[in-house]
Amino acid sequence: MTDPASQFPGLGPNAEALGLQPRLRTSDNRFLAGNSSVQSIASTQDGKVEFVGFPDHTLALVNSALGYPAYYPVHPSPHPEKVQAVLMDLDGTTVHSEEFWMWIIERTLATLLGTPSFRLEEADLPHVSGHSVSEHLLYCIHKYGPGKSLDTARNIYFTLVSGEMKAILEGTGKKGAFRPAPGLKNFLLRCKSQKIRIGLVTSGLHEKAWPEILDAFRTLGLGNPADFYDAIITAGTAIRPGSPGTLGELSPKPHPWLYAEAARIGLGITFSQRGSVVGIEDSGAGICSIRLAGLRPLGMKTGNLAASGTQSLCERVFEDLQEAEEYLFGTAGESGKQSGAI
Repeated sequence: MTDPASQFPGLGPNAEALGLQPRLRTSDNRFLAGNSSVQSIASTQDGKVEFVGFPDHTLALVNSALGYPAYYPVHPSPHPEKVQAVLMDLDGTTVHSEEFWMWIIERTLATLLGTPSFRLEEADLPHVSGHSVSEHLLYCIHKYGPGKSLDTARNIYFTLVSGEMKAILEGTGKKGAFRPAPGLKNFLLRCKSQKIRIGLVTSGLHEKAWPEILDAFRTLGLGNPADFYDAIITAGTAIRPGSPGTLGELSPKPHPWLYAEAARIGLGITFSQRGSVVGIEDSGAGICSIRLAGLRPLGMKTGNLAASGTQSLCERVFEDLQEAEEYLFGTAGESGKQSGAI
């Protein structure tokens, strides 16, 4: 039932309570606050997603650095049901690899700009994690190399990635590139013991995502990830001259499609059952993706939730996976006892 006092029905009462940035109008100038039944407009702190509140519903505008924004309905938070599935982000949630990918972006920009000593600034971090490769690179080009070609930057990036991934699979790559998140093994095995289905959801292209999770599973002694997970979805393969690609650069997080597809197609869980699916993310883009897919978002403090202003969109936020495990299943040995989380 819609709260008549809510400025953003299905989302929250107002921008301040949600930790959002109030706006007079949407960035595409389509909606103006106070005009044509628009109650209020606000955006995440990083500006990636804007919310438009009407008397009985809320829309979300997902912006695109590549020129293809999209509007989505914001579904009311589902009533929490007994958890049937846990969907987990890869970078920052399952595997700690942020430093490695920042290093790749820095090397890409160093080559593109002809500046071997190039380094990203701390303020760049919310803009170079959780989104597509093209959006990460376009942000860096706008800030550090106006006029440089995105296509050239992408070619440099994928050449670097290809070489590094090959080296890592052969055991000769950058040491410590992919570190399993603390508590990951216990969390995954606890899900298995509770008969909870597990999905892995990443905006990363398959060629970079697969070596990450494979390396982490080798470290943990969990075998083949393809046999362990009930569903794995990546952003597919990149379009390159002479070879086909798959849809991924224009539909990653914070769009809802990766999480929606993992739940509905990968695990066969219908939209009406979405209260039984939780998604775990450390990025603002990921939390918005889960929320727009109509699922239950759980956040990790290891990422940019605070900086992106999306913590209030989470059902709960955790320090680590052990806290998440206790929230979902109770403490060890008490799996049958649980609060209202499931």
